[in-house]
Amino acid sequence: MAWGTVAYKILKSHLVEGKLEVGEEIAIRIDQTLTQDATGTMAYLELEAMGIDKVRTELSVSYIDHNMLQTDFKNPDDHKYLMSVAKRFGIYLSKPGNGICHQVHVERFAKPGKTLLGSDSHTPTSGGVGMLAIGAGGLDVASAMAGEPFYLKMPKIVGVKLIGKMPPWVTAKDIILELLRRLSVKGGLGKIFEYFGEGIKQLSVPERATITNMGAELGATTSIFPSDEITREYLKAQGREEDWVELLPEPNAQYDEVIEINLSELEPLIAKPHSPDNVVPVREVEGIKVDQVVIGSCTNSSFVDLTRSAKILEGKKIHPDVIFAVAPGSKQALELITQNGVLLTFLKAGARILESACGPCIGMGFAPPSNGVSLRSFNRNFKGRSGTPDAKVYLASPEVCVVSAIRGEITDPRRFAQETKTPWIKVEMPKRFPYGDEAIIEPLPEEERKKVKIYRGPNIKPLPEFDPLPDTLRAKVSLIVGDNITTDHIMPAGAKILPLRSNLYAISEYVYHYEDPDFVRRMKELKEEGYFGVIVGGENYGQGSSREHAALAPRFLGVRVVLAKSFARIHHANLINFGIVPLEFKNEEDYEKFSLGDEILIENLRGSLKGGKEVVLKNLTTGEEITLTYNLTPKQVEVLLEGGKLNYVKNKLNG
Repeated sequence: MAWGTVAYKILKSHLVEGKLEVGEEIAIRIDQTLTQDATGTMAYLELEAMGIDKVRTELSVSYIDHNMLQTDFKNPDDHKYLMSVAKRFGIYLSKPGNGICHQVHVERFAKPGKTLLGSDSHTPTSGGVGMLAIGAGGLDVASAMAGEPFYLKMPKIVGVKLIGKMPPWVTAKDIILELLRRLSVKGGLGKIFEYFGEGIKQLSVPERATITNMGAELGATTSIFPSDEITREYLKAQGREEDWVELLPEPNAQYDEVIEINLSELEPLIAKPHSPDNVVPVREVEGIKVDQVVIGSCTNSSFVDLTRSAKILEGKKIHPDVIFAVAPGSKQALELITQNGVLLTFLKAGARILESACGPCIGMGFAPPSNGVSLRSFNRNFKGRSGTPDAKVYLASPEVCVVSAIRGEITDPRRFAQETKTPWIKVEMPKRFPYGDEAIIEPLPEEERKKVKIYRGPNIKPLPEFDPLPDTLRAKVSLIVGDNITTDHIMPAGAKILPLRSNLYAISEYVYHYEDPDFVRRMKELKEEGYFGVIVGGENYGQGSSREHAALAPRFLGVRVVLAKSFARIHHANLINFGIVPLEFKNEEDYEKFSLGDEILIENLRGSLKGGKEVVLKNLTTGEEITLTYNLTPKQVEVLLEGGKLNYVKNKLNG
């Protein structure tokens, strides 16, 4: 059992219920919360429904960074709603243009030794400063803002020991790509990754944040680095030295598992389409022509990434066949590169400068051309996520991106450096960052806060009432999908659909829109016939984004059960939060025994869950009985029986 690790220490100091033993349900106190506008609108509607007067955390921040294309009233209305909610409930607000939530949080709010729950899967970015930062669905975050603890199963704590020294042109991005190459997108399920060893001393806080950010692609609960002198110097430069505490593993700390990475043996890596774990050395795909290159996202848009990229570009031009863009991760980073001339270098090289926001990473602008190749310093390359269904998206470090933009084809930066005599640049941290707080709005004084009227545009719709779980479930199989289905497959993002996040009635029309355009019609017909819907899935169902709409919208349409070989952590929790029962095949070969339209009967469902018994499903179409299991804690069973977490918390808060 893990002991004496950084993660263990934080969990122990925040433990409210349970024992810190792997697999046991625990509840931890949450110090800070984070939302962004694509998930935050629904989270705050849920918070309002809970009936509290003010957030009960040490600090909560509402970021506006996703829905930045204001082509009609929907996004501006949501932003105005978020601004009024922040004033009313005592929440900090980061205005549009101030930057991506994860980077800004690391810069201005993250504290070593504290806990953070965010309604975005890349919330673990703040683990780069020694914070236990966990991504979750919006309803879990709303509950934390209401003062409720966060429940989870105690993860394994996996030590990632970094030894050796990174060669030139090997970066923090290559460390996390190497881990993805070894473990896959489901290799981190039920695990916290804690980095230690002499190798971490080579990594600045922004570089550590790159690793903890993309640890989300492993399916991990979170990732974390110790809080050491490097952390202290970073926070000092941010004017926040008082937030620093030393937080190191004990000399005899025990990890549940240990993975060793020899940094000296790494080389530049790249993830091929269409998964972050489809990783190979860059040299193996050299020569592939690129149409588009972009550096940015919450993974690689810090001052360090931008400065080194610009240094490589000095005196050079972007290839005439390539469209190259730069998206600074925050207003602070943009200010810094403006002051030191880096921005001018990008402009002289022929770059487009995008807004400090999520942008292309979520298909919100800068989509690739048809069948195009896009090289990005991002964290996800799921098919269609870029906004172009047939695009081929590759993921690599900003350095690989820049040299490839210059050459017009995927290029190993080591060969580029040798041929052009370009030296490797070590980027030094500034003694003082420009804080960039002009676009952060602090909470109002108590008397002013209570007078605030919440703004609601016509696109903002309240949540419907959800009924408790029935004991007998009559349903039909409404969809069958394979392994590693992402929340992008279930509830797509992009400029067309994201603006509907505060309107459940409208966004529900797009569930599985690109995978099966007939799914919504089929669900409506089932509802008219008096049936619920059942989805049958493979391994790691629901990986990727934390978007709770991927559970909320199917529930609204009438899905009450998902059968799968296994589930991704956040989506599993989101299904429970909205009253959809996540059941697993006792025998994986039973997955093959279903066809679209099969009539399903599950009797004594409530009784089975309450009694901890296996669930028996009768396929009335084939005449077979199939035994199903589940991975539910007693608390999660209670939530399911109530019909979801909103009902559960409301009943609890109202006595």
